[in-house]
Amino acid sequence: MLCDVPVTLGERSYNIHIGAGVLGRLGALCAETGLKGKCLVITDENVGGHYAQTVLQSLETAGFTASLATLPPGEQTKCGDRVFELYSRCIECGLDRYSFIVALGGGVVGDLAGYVAATYLRGIPFVQVPTSLLAMVDSSVGGKTGINLPEGKNLVGAFYQPRLVLADLQTLETLPEREYRAGLAEVVKYGIIYDAPFFQTLEENIEELPNVGNIELLAKVVGRCCEIKADVVAQDEREGGLRAILNFGHTVGHAVEKVAGYGEYVHGEAVAIGSAFAARASVELTGLPQDDCGRIETIFHALELPVNAPGCNWPDLRAALSVDKKTVGGMPKFVLVSEIGKSSIGNEIPEALMERIWNNL
Repeated sequence: MLCDVPVTLGERSYNIHIGAGVLGRLGALCAETGLKGKCLVITDENVGGHYAQTVLQSLETAGFTASLATLPPGEQTKCGDRVFELYSRCIECGLDRYSFIVALGGGVVGDLAGYVAATYLRGIPFVQVPTSLLAMVDSSVGGKTGINLPEGKNLVGAFYQPRLVLADLQTLETLPEREYRAGLAEVVKYGIIYDAPFFQTLEENIEELPNVGNIELLAKVVGRCCEIKADVVAQDEREGGLRAILNFGHTVGHAVEKVAGYGEYVHGEAVAIGSAFAARASVELTGLPQDDCGRIETIFHALELPVNAPGCNWPDLRAALSVDKKTVGGMPKFVLVSEIGKSSIGNEIPEALMERIWNNL
């Protein structure tokens, strides 16, 4: 292991294990955590072809009876129909209240499998094995699970913590470059909202950041992101306050995903667009220096991530914002920053200003 990051939540505490070439240790780690009996590994067709057999063998070697469910890839899979298919698969495999689920894949698989675990038999344990950068630094940590509705993203879900997280950095070698770069948007987010020195470190290493083979740098980056998220979640597990800062860039980002059609922009790309929007709003409303706004847009450009979505018109985006989880009384709430590393929640942006910012991105 390169490092372990604890998530401190009392009896729901767990460790994030980060390493290279450690996927084969999954079974032993599950046993050490006290899991037992039968388990269902949920993955998608892309990830399963690379890693499902390694995971199944590791679990079986550790004494577990492991079954597999393989789903189509993509955001469209994160829906109610798949949830019920997976419930049936759980029953078919004989999973009971002492069984557990393993989520092997990116954010879609992790969110979906976690929601199934949270609700099957009113909740059974689950384990996150993220194989995308975005999932490693964000969605696999903190216990947010959920699915999409036709009206919007992540509108149904539950807070449900995993028993452990195992991030094998070598799995990123099979991740498409576009997905890897998109994951870097979430990495940058942590610097913007919480850690100015980390943001500067990313700037200083901008040429190496896209190099998935630089395990030493990658371990430091993933480890620091997990430390930040673990710290935030430990203070506010269910997003009653501080945890909402992690939504920076996501309000407009989720709207872009919906309006453009899921898949036109992958999640991290949409977050980059939403982050550029939030940075410009921060200049207007919370005193973000123009130079800092420029640094934020510059780092996204350097990572070849978009900062606008020309095909999305404002009226459609505004309609999508109305059904965002963070909208109250029809008015969306935004995370804004006063400087890089300092953020605030619950900000409202006047209607005319929202439209003007979007049309000038």
